[in-house]
Amino acid sequence: MRIFIFSKKNLFFSFLIICIITLILLSSLSLAGEFRSSSSNTFSNNFIANINNLVKGKEKVAYLTFDDGPSLVTPKILDILDKENVKASFFVIGKSVEAHPEIVKRAYDEGHYIANHTYSHNNSILYKSSESFLNEIKKTDIAIGKAIGVDGYSSSIFRFPNGFMSPQYKAKKKEMAKLLSQMNYAYIDWNCLNNDSIKKYTSSQLLNNLKKSSKNKNTLVILMHDTKDVSNSSLALEDSIEYLKSEGYSFRNFYSIVNNLK
Repeated sequence: MRIFIFSKKNLFFSFLIICIITLILLSSLSLAGEFRSSSSNTFSNNFIANINNLVKGKEKVAYLTFDDGPSLVTPKILDILDKENVKASFFVIGKSVEAHPEIVKRAYDEGHYIANHTYSHNNSILYKSSESFLNEIKKTDIAIGKAIGVDGYSSSIFRFPNGFMSPQYKAKKKEMAKLLSQMNYAYIDWNCLNNDSIKKYTSSQLLNNLKKSSKNKNTLVILMHDTKDVSNSSLALEDSIEYLKSEGYSFRNFYSIVNNLK
């Protein structure tokens, strides 16, 4: 049996080496944490800036966005998008997601972006307080996550009911926009629409509305609805896509921004 004898000098050097190694490890962990935090902040800032500046783009790109679903109209819209090989973005209402989770799952599986349009679409609930606003977003993300099978899902993109540009609740919207930024969320309106939520239009009228609204614009964020509460955009969707293609537009959804920053 070997017997090891440690002198005070050896013990001191051993202790010193252990301390140095510990300090190195702690510094590495700290730097890694700072790097992750810095990377996250950089991603968030770039993401929000890119969303805010989207319609200023010079490319002829069309972002089709559908609000207020899912509904029984959404599968028809998905069929048309699949036929035309177009990926869109859906701003879903949380309670509707819970009613039709299979439709949201299909949209997600087919490569469409699932964004957040509140849980209730009720302004009196949404703007009751900061807590109520955050709850509306979180409940919607939870509903989406359950529908598509993704734990901790974050939509990252939000659309205010009636849009941020609407004068309704303007002061509240400015206040809530700060909360969104703190959550690493961006919000977006639109710069093109077919007025399907304004009054009852025929499919040809919806197409003409789109033509007028898109005139002399490059990057388009197009507002439609995947419901038939007023007008049914699914009836004009195929012709609308064909028109935009004939005008030289390509189609993207918000994954093009998210994935480019990762």
